[in-house]
Amino acid sequence: MGKVRYSVKQLARLAGVSVRTLHVYDKLGLLIPSVRTDAGYRYYGEPELLRLQQILFYKELDLSLKAIGEILDDPGFDLVEALTGHKAALAARRDRLDILLNTIDNTIDHLKNKTMSNFEKLYEGLDDAAALRQEAIDKWGETAIVQSENALLEMSADRLEQLKGDQRDIDQRLRALVGEDPQSAAVQQQIARHYEMIRGFWGMRVGQPMKAVAYKGLGDLYASDERYTAIGGQPDPGFAGFMRAAMGYFADTKLE
Repeated sequence: MGKVRYSVKQLARLAGVSVRTLHVYDKLGLLIPSVRTDAGYRYYGEPELLRLQQILFYKELDLSLKAIGEILDDPGFDLVEALTGHKAALAARRDRLDILLNTIDNTIDHLKNKTMSNFEKLYEGLDDAAALRQEAIDKWGETAIVQSENALLEMSADRLEQLKGDQRDIDQRLRALVGEDPQSAAVQQQIARHYEMIRGFWGMRVGQPMKAVAYKGLGDLYASDERYTAIGGQPDPGFAGFMRAAMGYFADTKLE
């Protein structure tokens, strides 16, 4: 193979990552160039190429950069063993994705032709979905959950996509407002949108208000269960507390 020597730009192009990403990995000590010239140029050899492959494999498996660094820097780390593990994990993920694709096909078919009668089919392939559904029933009652599920099953594909788009936009705007007073007009404007979006997902009729205790309770749930406000799998307690305060104020001042 000869001596391998890749510049930052060459490696970024080869691996399909950005130059900035490689700079970040270098700064974190996760992927250090084998050569750094006096002029500041970085060059990577074969060991670094193999290490970057491992980083990208572990990222594909949703590990944090900190966890990846700890694994790769472990004196007992074995590359062949790691690759064997990646193969098994990715094969399992492929099988799960096949199930999820089938679930999506079944749901699309129902949205078009009203063919689904078993709610459990909505959750095939989704980790812990049955347990999460039961948790929701325990918190909100079976009537409310079945009402929401019925609404989603009967909802047009366009309306569902609109709600999901609203959810992403509202979440992005609210995260940008963290640090502002939760009672401020800017925050409460987005919380009002959040309230209407939740009503849509819960299948509530036009003009049917949500009880203050229910919306406030959802805010409490955000603060007590990190899964609801995590981003990229990482808990965000600051955002959770912000949402709880903002939703609580909205419930106290706008709802009954």
